[in-house]
Amino acid sequence: MKYLLLGLLVMNLIGFFVCGLDKWKAKRHAWRIPEKTLFLLALFWGGFGVWAGMYCFRHKTKHWYFVWGIPLLTLLSYGVLGWLLLQYGS
Repeated sequence: MKYLLLGLLVMNLIGFFVCGLDKWKAKRHAWRIPEKTLFLLALFWGGFGVWAGMYCFRHKTKHWYFVWGIPLLTLLSYGVLGWLLLQYGS
């Protein structure tokens, strides 16, 4: 169980860091991180980090598909994780 929690922490830190990095690159007109990457991070249990990064860095908050999509993917992925833990967890 502690490895699962550690993995979730790492994924959320990565999600937060990637949002900050993309915002930093956007301000400098540099190569950007694809939006698909942010959605994949949210889908694979980094959603709370991406969600926090969106509002902390004020990044992608004007795009409706991020404002709605990231929370929905986060809830979906954690719902699946909860279901898996109930079925097979220890």
